[in-house]
Amino acid sequence: MTTVTSSEFDRAIALGPDGPDAPGRYRGELGAGWQIGGGINGGLLLAVAANALRQELPGHPDPVSISGYYLSTSRPGPLSVQTEVIRRGRGLSNATASLSQLDEDGHPAERLRVVAGYTDLAALDGEVRTSAVPPQLPPPEQCVGREHMPMPITPDLALLERFELRLDPATVGWAVGQPSMNGRLQGWFRLADGREPDPLSLLLVADALPPVTYDLGFPGWAPTVELTVHLRAVPAKGWLRVSHGTRNLAGGYFEEDCEIWDEAGRLVAQSRQLARVPRQA
Repeated sequence: MTTVTSSEFDRAIALGPDGPDAPGRYRGELGAGWQIGGGINGGLLLAVAANALRQELPGHPDPVSISGYYLSTSRPGPLSVQTEVIRRGRGLSNATASLSQLDEDGHPAERLRVVAGYTDLAALDGEVRTSAVPPQLPPPEQCVGREHMPMPITPDLALLERFELRLDPATVGWAVGQPSMNGRLQGWFRLADGREPDPLSLLLVADALPPVTYDLGFPGWAPTVELTVHLRAVPAKGWLRVSHGTRNLAGGYFEEDCEIWDEAGRLVAQSRQLARVPRQA
């Protein structure tokens, strides 16, 4: 039976074992409130698969590196995740997961294929050496929420109700028809119901901001082809600072690099995704 929790995010990624005759297989439900564009948000899907792998790897609860390939569009409704542990190591374990749903004809359709390395982030060496610096943002109350936008970030308002975004005013010129063409968006993030961030929720955060193509004059849904997230530490409580940027748009695809910083000023996650450029009317 699927575990019942108080957080919307925890309910969204909740899974239960499929039974003794299906080892390593889990079942869950994708809620309609997590849709964006034509399907379920890619970061949420990655977190669902990651939750299945967490249950298969006791002692290694956290992905340190996780890559997902999006094979078909996920819809609200039942899902299954088949996991396979490749290696159980001392400090690092490796596993794969396949998230599937039934298609319109009742046939199994694979939505997402995942390869991951898992560890215990809380047990890692605390030394950090980095040349990266956190994005300089105005305080959240001086940033732009969706309620302040002259144009909607997305028509899928249900998704935006799941979390709170406060975007840097310097990166929202696209909302008034004046994109900077720098290919950058950044701002503050937290879950709307007050749930504090943890490693699995960082997978959602990596895909939560509007696509950086908005700042290149291409608004609209940008379907993710592949998303890789590297997790560095268990995040502190509070707001997260998130920065998305791109340096290349070619052949109908673009890459999007993301950095996630916690309240303690630590770079807790980095990601890169390949996505399709939004179609223009």
